[in-house]
Parts: sequence; C-alpha cells; structure tokens
Amino acid sequence: MGKIRRMYFRDKLSLHQIAKRTGLSRNTIRKWVRAPEANQPAYQRCASFNKLNPFHETLEQALKADSFRPKHNRRSAKALFEQIKAEGYDG
Repeated sequence: MGKIRRMYFRDKLSLHQIAKRTGLSRNTIRKWVRAPEANQPAYQRCASFNKLNPFHETLEQALKADSFRPKHNRRSAKALFEQIKAEGYDG
C-alpha cells in the first residue's frame, strides 16, 4: 500500500500506469490512494513448517563456529548439508 501511494503522490504516476506496473486493479489502487494512510490491510499468515526448523540450532552453531575461522577453513554449504543429513535431514 505504501509503494502504491509513493508511486501516485511522489512519482506522480497515473492509476493506469501503477496498475500496469503492479498488476493490481485500478479500482484497488484508487481505493488505496483515497484511504487514510494508517488504514493498511492486515493479512493473516499461516504458521508454516520448514523442513530445516529441527536443524536450525545445529546450523546456527556451525556458522557461528566457522565465523572465527579463516575463510579457506570454513565449511562449505555442501559440508553443512552432509552434517545435517547425517543427523536425519531428508531434504
């Protein structure tokens, strides 16, 4: 909504041009431009499960430990992948 208002008020783009750039309906853009600034839509997000969530702590510790090593001695992404795969990651 802020991006739309910025394009309309600051960049002086027409509703048609904004609709073309964003893929939104001109009616939606008109409604957002006319609405008070504090009235932004609140969308609810579903809590999603990530396959890496159980291994997040392991990866954080490995990256933190590697941050103190010289760059050429740090583990690669492949090495980290092999490490979590050994712990049961099936991705």
